[in-house]
Amino acid sequence: MTIDLSGKTVLVTGGAGTGVGSGVCEAVAAAGARLLINDLRAAEAEATTQKYPDAFAVVGDISQPEEVKRMFTEIKEKYGPVHGLVNNAGVGLTKPFQEASVPEFERLYGINVQGLWMMSRAFVEQLATTQAEGCIVNVSSIHAKGAADNYVLYASTKAAVEGLTRGMAIELGKAGVRCNAIGPGYVHAEQNYELLKNLSDDPHQWVETYRTEYQSTSTLIEARDCGNVAAFLLSDLSRAVTGQVIYVDRGLTSMLFARNFMNKNDTV
Repeated sequence: MTIDLSGKTVLVTGGAGTGVGSGVCEAVAAAGARLLINDLRAAEAEATTQKYPDAFAVVGDISQPEEVKRMFTEIKEKYGPVHGLVNNAGVGLTKPFQEASVPEFERLYGINVQGLWMMSRAFVEQLATTQAEGCIVNVSSIHAKGAADNYVLYASTKAAVEGLTRGMAIELGKAGVRCNAIGPGYVHAEQNYELLKNLSDDPHQWVETYRTEYQSTSTLIEARDCGNVAAFLLSDLSRAVTGQVIYVDRGLTSMLFARNFMNKNDTV
């Protein structure tokens, strides 16, 4: 039994980066789909298409209504109907919520929530013209499950994503459209060490502690792990699954305490 997306066209937003989107693109391409890679950066989107046998760049800003309309018009003319949409594009904000500015708040919600809604709306509208069924996979986060200092506003956008996922699954089910989400934990990449300097004076130790103390299994998550789950949700193997969030977190959201919180002789 294999995941088979042959004959399907799948659009991945924010797919030219190195994080979850890259893993989704890898998995979707490996399953045989024609891959449409959306990104703001034309050069990177075009370069990313060279990695896959049947991939094309779709450059545009998902937070701008006119851009979303233009993208789907071009997609219809060049590639025909899109069968699967992965709403991966998003931005972060690491700041105490009371220190965030209105423009920062608006940008965060404009991309993570409004952009997802606009792309999903356009996706469903183009399906309706062909009376085809389709599938949406939204990228949430473990931050939707629990809060952390300085991530409050970001977490709130991902909670909104999960609310949209459940509601869209019910409302769009009548049209034969399924909607699910994945919630990645910390997805490791070498370039993360530079970013983690904002969280720790020793990024390598931070990653090691996360790996050994905050996951129920001790192997770090890779982008392809997230991509494999997204590809499954896009495929007919998950045809009875809708309105669900699958956390790709190696058990983090199920842990009550970090492993070092209790001594082995302690009981509760």
